Amino acid sequence: MQEHSRKEIELADGSKQFVPYVGPIEIAFKNRIAFVGAIVMGTEVLLGAIPMEDMDLVVIPKERKADINPENPNFAAAKAKGCFFK
Repeated sequence: MQEHSRKEIELADGSKQFVPYVGPIEIAFKNRIAFVGAIVMGTEVLLGAIPMEDMDLVVIPKERKADINPENPNFAAAKAKGCFFK
């Protein structure tokens, strides 16, 4: 993956470091897709809330998994709220 830029992150111990930012990355899950950028730290993959919302995925705690939203099995639905500026 090609590095697009570097981002400063804060670690759990409060220290800061610059890490590579890569993308766009296409994420596919069942009949859903999302495009995201990612910071690169080691080899562990962490899927954040924004791409999960984009793909309309839900967490099923009893089964310890994520899956497509059963209310929208055929397509990813999204909620949009109006924002008005004066």
